[in-house]
Amino acid sequence: MRDVLDVHTHTLASGHAYNTIWEMARSAKEKGLALLGITDHAPEMPGSSHEFYFSNLKSVPRMLEGITVLQGAELNIMDYSGSVDLPQQILRELDVVIASLHTPCITPGTREENTGAYIAAMKNPYINIIGHPDDGRYEIDYERLVAAAKETGVLLEINNSSLNPAGLRQNTAPNDRLMLKLCKEQQVPVILGSDAHVASDIGRHERAVRLLEELDFPEELVANRSVEALMQHINYGKRDTISMEEKR
Repeated sequence: MRDVLDVHTHTLASGHAYNTIWEMARSAKEKGLALLGITDHAPEMPGSSHEFYFSNLKSVPRMLEGITVLQGAELNIMDYSGSVDLPQQILRELDVVIASLHTPCITPGTREENTGAYIAAMKNPYINIIGHPDDGRYEIDYERLVAAAKETGVLLEINNSSLNPAGLRQNTAPNDRLMLKLCKEQQVPVILGSDAHVASDIGRHERAVRLLEELDFPEELVANRSVEALMQHINYGKRDTISMEEKR
């Protein structure tokens, strides 16, 4: 499967990751990626950066170490109404935005509450990706989640880190299989994410790819296949009056 990008990655600014933006960009270039997204944890994650960090990302060049780098955030969904921890005026300036449920920020609720939190967040026009919706600690109605993704155009992530047997997330592979089956049936696109917290993990999607191959999941429904495929779904690509050159 063609896989040319990774947009779920974290730098030192997340508080529990270990490389700079420049080091991450260098690793992505060395691995032959066409595009890297930096999506540091938003402020309510313990140890992460103040919202000023995210509002000032516009000062970072979009070409680093010879690779296109998009600047974004991984938001924390803070309640079952889908509230997140950065204001709209900052989100609209970010290139790519992921929204996720994290246990330091929201206690797992009922199946209805967890699903409702995701769906409400997906209605935010600046949220592009739902991060690791496979975590069994948050029980989800996947039929409703996939239907909402089809309606909103938000990408559902297959998170390579989630599929690590040593990870903290629970029941991830069975949940991903169910979600992918529904996405395949309804022609809903997904995205693979490394969730890299260290430069050497950038572009590592091997567990996720094995799952796609096991299920014979169509390559045309995987946003990683080309930069153009991704751009249809993220804030950067939707800004049709702004070119790559203008953003550098």
